[in-house]
Amino acid sequence: MKGPERITRPGVRNYVETPTLRIAYEADGPEDGRALVAVHGWPDDIHCWDGVLPRLHQAGHRVYRPYLRGFGDTRFQEPGRLRSGQIGALGQDLHDFVEALGLHDVVIVGHDWGARAGYVVGALFPERIRALVAISAGHATNRPDSGVPYPLAHAYWYEWYVATARGRRALERDRRGFSRYLWRSWSPGWDFPEGDFDQAATAWDNPDWAEISAHAYLHRWGEAPGDPAYQAIEDRLADPSPVRVPCLVLHGERDGDNLPGTTEDKDDLFTGHYERVLMPGVGHFPPREAPQATAEAILRLLNR
Repeated sequence: MKGPERITRPGVRNYVETPTLRIAYEADGPEDGRALVAVHGWPDDIHCWDGVLPRLHQAGHRVYRPYLRGFGDTRFQEPGRLRSGQIGALGQDLHDFVEALGLHDVVIVGHDWGARAGYVVGALFPERIRALVAISAGHATNRPDSGVPYPLAHAYWYEWYVATARGRRALERDRRGFSRYLWRSWSPGWDFPEGDFDQAATAWDNPDWAEISAHAYLHRWGEAPGDPAYQAIEDRLADPSPVRVPCLVLHGERDGDNLPGTTEDKDDLFTGHYERVLMPGVGHFPPREAPQATAEAILRLLNR
Protein backbone atom coordinates (compact mmCIF):
# COMPACT_ATOMS: atom_id res chain seq x y z
CA MET A 1 0.00 0.00 0.00
CA LYS A 2 1.27 3.44 -0.86
CA GLY A 3 2.05 5.53 2.21
CA PRO A 4 0.86 9.10 2.81
CA GLU A 5 2.33 11.69 0.50
CA ARG A 6 5.24 13.64 1.94
CA ILE A 7 7.44 16.46 0.78
CA THR A 8 11.09 16.34 1.79
CA ARG A 9 13.75 18.50 0.18
CA PRO A 10 16.87 18.21 2.34
CA GLY A 11 19.47 20.91 1.93
CA VAL A 12 17.20 23.65 0.55
CA ARG A 13 17.86 26.82 2.49
CA ASN A 14 16.73 30.41 2.36
CA TYR A 15 17.79 33.06 4.83
CA VAL A 16 16.26 36.25 6.13
CA GLU A 17 17.92 38.84 8.33
CA THR A 18 16.15 40.13 11.45
CA PRO A 19 17.55 42.43 14.14
CA THR A 20 18.56 39.43 16.26
CA LEU A 21 18.93 36.44 13.95
CA ARG A 22 19.83 35.21 10.53
CA ILE A 23 16.90 32.82 10.19
CA ALA A 24 17.18 29.79 7.93
CA TYR A 25 13.91 28.68 6.37
CA GLU A 26 12.36 26.71 3.55
CA ALA A 27 9.42 27.80 1.42
CA ASP A 28 7.25 25.50 -0.68
CA GLY A 29 3.97 25.66 -2.56
CA PRO A 30 2.54 27.99 -5.19
CA GLU A 31 4.62 31.15 -5.56
CA ASP A 32 1.46 33.29 -5.45
CA GLY A 33 -0.19 31.23 -2.74
CA ARG A 34 -1.63 32.53 0.51
CA ALA A 35 1.06 32.81 3.18
CA LEU A 36 1.21 30.17 5.91
CA VAL A 37 4.10 30.03 8.39
CA ALA A 38 4.59 26.59 9.99
CA VAL A 39 6.79 26.64 13.10
CA HIS A 40 8.29 23.45 14.54
CA GLY A 41 8.66 22.51 18.18
CA TRP A 42 11.30 21.11 20.56
CA PRO A 43 13.05 18.78 20.04
CA ASP A 44 12.13 18.67 16.36
CA ASP A 45 12.76 20.51 13.10
CA ILE A 46 11.01 21.86 10.02
CA HIS A 47 10.52 18.39 8.53
CA CYS A 48 7.79 17.65 11.05
CA TRP A 49 5.52 19.28 8.45
CA ASP A 50 6.53 17.06 5.51
CA GLY A 51 3.36 14.98 5.64
CA VAL A 52 1.14 18.06 6.06
CA LEU A 53 2.56 20.08 3.17
CA PRO A 54 0.92 18.36 0.16
CA ARG A 55 -2.61 19.11 1.35
CA LEU A 56 -1.74 22.71 2.23
CA HIS A 57 -0.14 23.27 -1.17
CA GLN A 58 -3.13 21.75 -2.90
CA ALA A 59 -5.34 24.22 -1.04
CA GLY A 60 -3.27 27.13 -2.40
CA HIS A 61 -0.90 27.94 0.46
CA ARG A 62 2.71 29.04 0.20
CA VAL A 63 4.26 27.47 3.31
CA TYR A 64 7.24 29.07 5.04
CA ARG A 65 9.07 26.87 7.58
CA PRO A 66 11.63 28.73 9.72
CA TYR A 67 14.19 27.10 11.97
CA LEU A 68 13.79 28.38 15.53
CA ARG A 69 16.71 30.01 17.31
CA GLY A 70 19.18 27.28 18.23
CA PHE A 71 18.09 24.96 15.42
CA GLY A 72 19.50 24.17 12.00
CA ASP A 73 21.35 26.98 10.28
CA THR A 74 19.67 29.81 12.19
CA ARG A 75 22.34 31.96 13.86
CA PHE A 76 22.56 35.01 16.11
CA GLN A 77 23.70 38.32 14.67
CA GLU A 78 25.72 39.13 17.82
CA PRO A 79 28.12 36.52 19.27
CA GLY A 80 27.68 37.87 22.81
CA ARG A 81 23.87 37.90 22.86
CA LEU A 82 22.25 35.87 25.64
CA ARG A 83 21.16 32.51 24.21
CA SER A 84 17.68 32.86 25.60
CA GLY A 85 14.92 30.33 25.03
CA GLN A 86 12.22 32.33 26.81
CA ILE A 87 8.77 32.48 25.26
CA GLY A 88 8.97 36.24 24.70
CA ALA A 89 12.08 35.73 22.57
CA LEU A 90 10.43 33.00 20.48
CA GLY A 91 7.43 35.23 19.89
CA GLN A 92 9.54 38.23 18.92
CA ASP A 93 11.54 36.04 16.52
CA LEU A 94 8.35 34.89 14.79
CA HIS A 95 7.04 38.44 14.53
CA ASP A 96 10.39 39.59 13.10
CA PHE A 97 10.36 36.72 10.58
CA VAL A 98 6.91 37.65 9.25
CA GLU A 99 7.87 41.32 9.03
CA ALA A 100 11.23 40.67 7.37
CA LEU A 101 9.53 38.70 4.59
CA GLY A 102 6.84 41.35 4.19
CA LEU A 103 4.03 38.83 4.70
CA HIS A 104 0.43 39.88 5.34
CA ASP A 105 -2.80 38.05 6.17
CA VAL A 106 -0.64 35.20 7.46
CA VAL A 107 -1.81 31.91 8.91
CA ILE A 108 0.46 30.75 11.74
CA VAL A 109 0.60 27.02 12.47
CA GLY A 110 2.83 26.16 15.40
CA HIS A 111 3.69 22.94 17.20
CA ASP A 112 4.98 22.91 20.80
CA TRP A 113 7.53 25.80 21.00
CA GLY A 114 6.08 26.99 17.70
CA ALA A 115 2.62 27.10 19.26
CA ARG A 116 3.93 29.16 22.17
CA ALA A 117 5.53 31.60 19.73
CA GLY A 118 2.23 31.72 17.84
CA TYR A 119 0.29 32.67 20.97
CA VAL A 120 2.66 35.61 21.51
CA VAL A 121 2.16 36.87 17.97
CA GLY A 122 -1.60 36.30 18.08
CA ALA A 123 -1.86 38.20 21.36
CA LEU A 124 0.66 41.03 20.95
CA PHE A 125 1.35 41.36 17.21
CA PRO A 126 -1.89 40.36 15.46
CA GLU A 127 -1.87 42.99 12.71
CA ARG A 128 -0.42 40.71 10.00
CA ILE A 129 -2.05 37.50 11.25
CA ARG A 130 -5.20 35.97 9.78
CA ALA A 131 -5.52 32.93 12.06
CA LEU A 132 -3.55 30.70 14.43
CA VAL A 133 -3.41 26.93 14.75
CA ALA A 134 -1.63 25.88 17.95
CA ILE A 135 -0.68 22.23 18.42
CA SER A 136 0.27 20.38 21.62
CA ALA A 137 0.71 23.44 23.84
CA GLY A 138 -1.74 25.64 25.71
CA HIS A 139 -1.79 29.41 26.11
CA ALA A 140 -0.66 30.08 29.66
CA THR A 141 1.85 31.82 31.86
CA ASN A 142 4.04 29.89 34.27
CA ARG A 143 4.58 32.10 37.28
CA PRO A 144 7.34 30.91 39.63
CA ASP A 145 4.93 31.02 42.56
CA SER A 146 2.12 29.07 40.84
CA GLY A 147 1.41 25.45 41.64
CA VAL A 148 1.82 22.56 39.22
CA PRO A 149 -0.37 19.44 39.40
CA TYR A 150 1.75 16.43 40.33
CA PRO A 151 0.97 14.45 37.15
CA LEU A 152 2.16 17.43 35.09
CA ALA A 153 5.27 17.84 37.24
CA HIS A 154 5.99 14.16 36.59
CA ALA A 155 5.60 14.74 32.81
CA TYR A 156 7.92 17.75 33.02
CA TRP A 157 10.76 15.84 34.71
CA TYR A 158 13.18 16.84 31.94
CA GLU A 159 12.54 20.54 32.63
CA TRP A 160 13.57 20.05 36.24
CA TYR A 161 16.49 17.81 35.19
CA VAL A 162 18.16 20.53 33.12
CA ALA A 163 18.08 22.76 36.19
CA THR A 164 20.98 20.60 37.43
CA ALA A 165 24.52 20.55 36.09
CA ARG A 166 24.15 16.82 35.41
CA GLY A 167 21.03 17.40 33.32
CA ARG A 168 22.67 20.15 31.31
CA ARG A 169 25.64 17.88 30.58
CA ALA A 170 23.26 15.21 29.31
CA LEU A 171 21.49 17.77 27.13
CA GLU A 172 24.80 18.93 25.67
CA ARG A 173 26.64 15.63 25.30
CA ASP A 174 23.82 13.19 24.55
CA ARG A 175 21.29 15.33 22.75
CA ARG A 176 20.17 12.46 20.50
CA GLY A 177 19.77 9.97 23.33
CA PHE A 178 18.00 12.57 25.48
CA SER A 179 15.60 13.51 22.68
CA ARG A 180 14.95 9.93 21.52
CA TYR A 181 13.75 9.07 25.02
CA LEU A 182 11.39 12.07 24.94
CA TRP A 183 9.98 11.15 21.52
CA ARG A 184 9.24 7.63 22.74
CA SER A 185 7.72 8.62 26.07
CA TRP A 186 5.71 11.57 24.77
CA SER A 187 3.95 9.53 22.08
CA PRO A 188 3.35 6.03 23.47
CA GLY A 189 2.37 3.63 20.73
CA TRP A 190 3.94 5.68 17.92
CA ASP A 191 6.71 3.71 16.22
CA PHE A 192 8.47 6.63 14.61
CA PRO A 193 10.79 5.98 11.65
CA GLU A 194 14.42 6.19 12.72
CA GLY A 195 15.20 8.04 9.50
CA ASP A 196 12.79 10.81 10.48
CA PHE A 197 14.38 11.08 13.90
CA ASP A 198 17.88 11.18 12.44
CA GLN A 199 16.84 13.91 9.99
CA ALA A 200 15.39 16.04 12.80
CA ALA A 201 18.47 15.44 14.97
CA THR A 202 20.76 17.19 12.51
CA ALA A 203 19.01 20.45 13.44
CA TRP A 204 20.15 20.00 17.05
CA ASP A 205 23.81 20.17 16.06
CA ASN A 206 23.42 23.95 16.11
CA PRO A 207 26.04 25.23 18.59
CA ASP A 208 23.38 27.18 20.51
CA TRP A 209 20.85 24.35 20.82
CA ALA A 210 21.73 23.00 24.25
CA GLU A 211 22.19 26.43 25.86
CA ILE A 212 18.91 27.76 24.48
CA SER A 213 17.07 24.57 25.43
CA ALA A 214 18.27 24.69 29.03
CA HIS A 215 17.55 28.40 29.36
CA ALA A 216 14.02 27.94 28.06
CA TYR A 217 13.10 25.76 31.02
CA LEU A 218 15.19 27.54 33.62
CA HIS A 219 13.48 30.79 32.68
CA ARG A 220 10.03 29.22 32.48
CA TRP A 221 10.23 28.16 36.13
CA GLY A 222 11.94 31.28 37.46
CA GLU A 223 15.40 29.74 37.86
CA ALA A 224 17.21 32.05 35.40
CA PRO A 225 16.74 35.67 34.32
CA GLY A 226 15.62 36.44 30.81
CA ASP A 227 17.09 38.67 28.16
CA PRO A 228 16.17 42.26 29.19
CA ALA A 229 15.34 42.99 25.54
CA TYR A 230 12.15 40.91 25.94
CA GLN A 231 11.04 42.14 29.35
CA ALA A 232 8.28 44.32 27.95
CA ILE A 233 6.85 41.31 26.11
CA GLU A 234 7.13 39.12 29.20
CA ASP A 235 5.31 41.76 31.26
CA ARG A 236 2.44 41.84 28.75
CA LEU A 237 2.25 38.05 28.70
CA ALA A 238 2.14 37.72 32.47
CA ASP A 239 -1.67 38.00 32.71
CA PRO A 240 -1.60 36.30 30.06
CA SER A 241 -2.73 38.53 27.20
CA PRO A 242 -5.62 37.07 25.18
CA VAL A 243 -5.11 35.91 21.60
CA ARG A 244 -6.86 38.31 19.23
CA VAL A 245 -7.13 36.21 16.07
CA PRO A 246 -9.25 33.12 15.30
CA CYS A 247 -7.59 30.10 16.86
CA LEU A 248 -7.75 26.32 16.65
CA VAL A 249 -5.96 24.21 19.25
CA LEU A 250 -5.09 20.61 18.33
CA HIS A 251 -4.00 18.23 21.08
CA GLY A 252 -3.27 14.52 21.07
CA GLU A 253 -5.18 12.64 23.73
CA ARG A 254 -2.07 10.53 24.47
CA ASP A 255 0.36 13.45 24.78
CA GLY A 256 2.82 12.44 27.48
CA ASP A 257 4.48 15.86 27.71
CA ASN A 258 1.97 18.70 27.72
CA LEU A 259 -0.87 16.63 29.14
CA PRO A 260 -4.26 17.16 27.45
CA GLY A 261 -5.54 19.02 30.50
CA THR A 262 -3.12 21.86 29.79
CA THR A 263 -5.32 23.05 26.91
CA GLU A 264 -8.70 22.65 28.66
CA ASP A 265 -10.91 25.55 29.80
CA LYS A 266 -8.95 28.28 27.99
CA ASP A 267 -11.89 29.96 26.24
CA ASP A 268 -11.45 33.21 28.15
CA LEU A 269 -7.94 33.65 26.67
CA PHE A 270 -9.27 34.10 23.12
CA THR A 271 -11.29 37.08 21.96
CA GLY A 272 -12.34 35.68 18.56
CA HIS A 273 -13.36 32.28 17.27
CA TYR A 274 -11.80 29.54 19.39
CA GLU A 275 -11.98 25.79 19.01
CA ARG A 276 -10.14 22.91 20.69
CA VAL A 277 -9.92 19.48 19.06
CA LEU A 278 -8.66 16.43 20.94
CA MET A 279 -7.11 13.90 18.54
CA PRO A 280 -7.78 10.29 19.63
CA GLY A 281 -4.86 7.88 19.73
CA VAL A 282 -2.32 10.65 19.00
CA GLY A 283 0.58 11.65 21.22
CA HIS A 284 2.71 14.79 21.33
CA PHE A 285 3.56 14.99 17.60
CA PRO A 286 0.30 15.28 15.59
CA PRO A 287 1.97 16.67 12.43
CA ARG A 288 4.14 13.55 12.30
CA GLU A 289 1.72 10.99 13.75
CA ALA A 290 -1.46 12.15 11.97
CA PRO A 291 -0.43 14.50 9.13
CA GLN A 292 -3.62 14.12 7.10
CA ALA A 293 -5.90 14.78 10.07
CA THR A 294 -3.71 17.75 11.04
CA ALA A 295 -3.89 19.24 7.55
CA GLU A 296 -7.64 18.79 7.29
CA ALA A 297 -8.20 20.41 10.70
CA ILE A 298 -6.12 23.43 9.64
CA LEU A 299 -8.10 23.81 6.43
CA ARG A 300 -11.45 23.48 8.22
CA LEU A 301 -10.55 26.50 10.33
CA LEU A 302 -9.46 28.51 7.30
CA ASN A 303 -12.57 27.59 5.30
CA ARG A 304 -15.00 28.73 7.99
